[in-house]
Amino acid sequence: MKLELHKARVFAAVAAMLAAFALSGCDDRQIDSMWQTLKAFFDSVKPDVLLFKGMKPGISTLDDVRRQMGKPETERIFDDGSRRLEYPRGPAGLNTYMVDIGSNGRLVAITQVLTAENFARITIGMSQDEVRQLLGKPGEVAAFRLKKETVWSWKWREGGVEQEAYFNVHFGPDGRVTTTSRSDVMRGH
Repeated sequence: MKLELHKARVFAAVAAMLAAFALSGCDDRQIDSMWQTLKAFFDSVKPDVLLFKGMKPGISTLDDVRRQMGKPETERIFDDGSRRLEYPRGPAGLNTYMVDIGSNGRLVAITQVLTAENFARITIGMSQDEVRQLLGKPGEVAAFRLKKETVWSWKWREGGVEQEAYFNVHFGPDGRVTTTSRSDVMRGH
């Protein structure tokens, strides 16, 4: 029921935007900019099954990935010419996907990185960049000036299916990991 209501709201928003386009007398450049914004929005809320539709390792190209999945949050290019594209599903979504592209420009793998196994790879002393490469963009960032620490948090499905929780990485003033923690997602009554 919630999904149907969400779809109806999205459809209404699209219809309103299209009507605004028609009535606004925008030039082609403005319309193209609005269209790109609208596409980026839809890519960010597209269900995962549609996000990955047609993506085949060894066959799909970098251009195929960008066309289907949209603009990544971050793109890293490595010395061998391979790439890693980051797609957080947010805001504060439960999944972040890393899309690996080989040096030949073909899709290698799509990996959901917000997992207990990946969290276990975070070690004391890692830099913020190293953590970001493993887990992607955090859903929340909090600075605690008195404690002289910054905490990055990712919401995830603890146990893989049901219970949502936060995985937190604490950084000291030097930008290095000091500890990690877990916290509950607070629900209203």
